Amino acid sequence: MKKIMDRMRKSVYFNIPNLLGYLRLLLIPVFLILYTGAESAGEYGAAFSLLAISYLSDFIDGKIARKFDMVSDFGKALDPVADKLTQAALVIAITSRYPFMLCFLILFILKEIYMVAMGLLLIHRGKGVKGAQSYGKICTAVMDVSCFLLLLFPNLSFARSSALIGIMMVTTIITWIKYIKFYATA
Repeated sequence: MKKIMDRMRKSVYFNIPNLLGYLRLLLIPVFLILYTGAESAGEYGAAFSLLAISYLSDFIDGKIARKFDMVSDFGKALDPVADKLTQAALVIAITSRYPFMLCFLILFILKEIYMVAMGLLLIHRGKGVKGAQSYGKICTAVMDVSCFLLLLFPNLSFARSSALIGIMMVTTIITWIKYIKFYATA
């Protein structure tokens, strides 16, 4: 077992945390197919369960990477890509049921393009990418909880679904403004 762990620790692309990252990427199209084709509570539950497995593997991969010294630059890049693609898939899937979610999807895409552009600009300037700020983490939590509620309750009224989507939009706009200020001083 020790030899296997040593080999996996040395393999940047095929260590356990990165394999879990690949799994998360592979689960994205499966989730989209399950959710957009769902017609019964059981089918929605299957889609939700798959998403829960993805989020659980995200939590576990970081723990394993730190505990077994498998942290790598590749993994540091793979993890947020898998996070954002999973979030985007979740928003796209929910848009199929709640059309008002399209407004949030556009806002989400614009904010993420800005974040990537600013990260690349900092790298170009030799300053390195800054980690997520607390308000960014709060925004992600609000989005995840709201999306999970929209996912778990596929027949929410227009008023309730719009309220959740509105909360996500306001939180995202405030966070984006804070990041604009943050990057202006970076």
